[in-house]
Amino acid sequence: MDLNSPLFDRIRVKRQSEKEADRPRLRCDSPGCEAAGQYRAPMGRLREGQYFCFCLDHVREYNNSYNYFNGMSDEAVARYLKDATVGHRPTWSMGVAHGANGFQGGAHKPGGAEGDPFSAFRKRNTKRRPYKPSAPSYSPVTMRALDALGLDESASSEMIKSRYKELVKRHHPDANGGDRSTEEKLREIIHAYKTLRAARLV
Repeated sequence: MDLNSPLFDRIRVKRQSEKEADRPRLRCDSPGCEAAGQYRAPMGRLREGQYFCFCLDHVREYNNSYNYFNGMSDEAVARYLKDATVGHRPTWSMGVAHGANGFQGGAHKPGGAEGDPFSAFRKRNTKRRPYKPSAPSYSPVTMRALDALGLDESASSEMIKSRYKELVKRHHPDANGGDRSTEEKLREIIHAYKTLRAARLV
C-alpha cells in the first residue's frame, strides 16, 4: 500500500472514540430514571427497527419481561414458528401438481407468462424411449479390414475369429490341393486380421 497516494488521503475512517462522542447521550426511557440510556432494546413485534434506550438496570429488567409474541394467539404463534423454519417463504410439496402446469406460483401461459416465462416447470413427457445402442465408429482402415473378411462394424470378437478361421481354411493352398491361385486373397485376409488385432477388436 502506498501511503503517499492521493487516494489514500480521501479515505476517512472514524475511530471508535469519535463514534461514541458523536452519539448523543439520551436519558433512560424508563419513567423517573435520570441515568443515561446507553442500551438499546427493541420496541416490539409490530415496530421493527425502533428501539428504547435504557440504562443497564432497566434494560435487564426489560429483557426479562420482553415477549415478542405478546398479543398473539397460540395458533398464530404456532403458524409463525412453522413458517420460520423456511424463512417465511412460500413452499410447495415435492411431486404434487398444483394446477395444470405443476407450478403454483403463477399460471403458465403458452408463449411466456409471468409465473414461468422459460417453461421450466411445465409438465414434460416422462415416457422413456427404448434404448438403442449406437453402432461403434471405426477408422477407414479398420472398416476396410472388416470388409476384407466380409463383416460389418457390428461384428463381435468371436465373429471375427470364426470368420478368419473359415476364410484361411478355404484359401490356404494345403486345403486346395496345392492351388496357389487364391494365395493373394489369403495374404489380404491375414493382413486384415492383424489390423483388427491392432485395433483391439479381437
